[in-house]
Amino acid sequence: MHPFTYHRPSTLDEAVAAFQAAEEPVYLSGGMTLIPTLKQRLSSPTDVIDLSDIDAMSGIESSGDTLTVGAFTRHAEVAASDTVRQQIPALASLAAMIGDNQVRNRGTMGGSVANSDPAADYPAAVVALGADVLTNARTIAAEDYFQDLFETALEHGEIIRGIRFRVPDRAAYAKFAHPASRYAVVGVMIAQFGKEIRVGVTGAGPCAFRAKALERALNADLSVDALKGVEIPAGGLNSDMHASAEYRAHLVGVMAGRALQGMLNA
Repeated sequence: MHPFTYHRPSTLDEAVAAFQAAEEPVYLSGGMTLIPTLKQRLSSPTDVIDLSDIDAMSGIESSGDTLTVGAFTRHAEVAASDTVRQQIPALASLAAMIGDNQVRNRGTMGGSVANSDPAADYPAAVVALGADVLTNARTIAAEDYFQDLFETALEHGEIIRGIRFRVPDRAAYAKFAHPASRYAVVGVMIAQFGKEIRVGVTGAGPCAFRAKALERALNADLSVDALKGVEIPAGGLNSDMHASAEYRAHLVGVMAGRALQGMLNA
């Protein structure tokens, strides 16, 4: 690990000021990605700015048709929250599927969304639930946020302070998990808002995306049978030692079927 200067601000303004004053700064949230890269010397920031003391970035708040989760809220807190379970039970279930106990008690929602790992779980919910990413400077719609592999619409130094989810009539999440890491090889969330069905996919591509073909099929006929025959193109999907692009394309359909069954049975 290379030496760096450690900062622990208590406000968002202090965090941004420390970032702007540093040569090669980085923000530290749960550290699930940053700490391993520091240990392996894959990252060498001059300054690490720990966001853990910023109270404004934690907590869960319901306001009727929306649910806002602070960026520093831990996965375990999301999974155990009565408010989340009542408003968006699928989000609580998703959080409970992330990693293991250690990861769930250290990792944060904001860190996961900011990193935009292609196999992270929360991005599927952000997309499917039409969420807004709230930063220290602006509000970014889910449709505009995820852009490519580990690439988002965040500007240099911008901090996510929370995620505001639309509360669906019902929703469900299903994933095919890597047996060791529990990362999503493919994960699919399906959400219903009145007559509108949204399908968010993670793990399959470079970043989370909406499966428009599945949405069209389900908006026409909300049934498991409607998914049969919907072709998911393999072009542009991830292909690695864990799964080929073709297999991931197949898994999108399979996980969509499981998520839909879970939603219909909820």
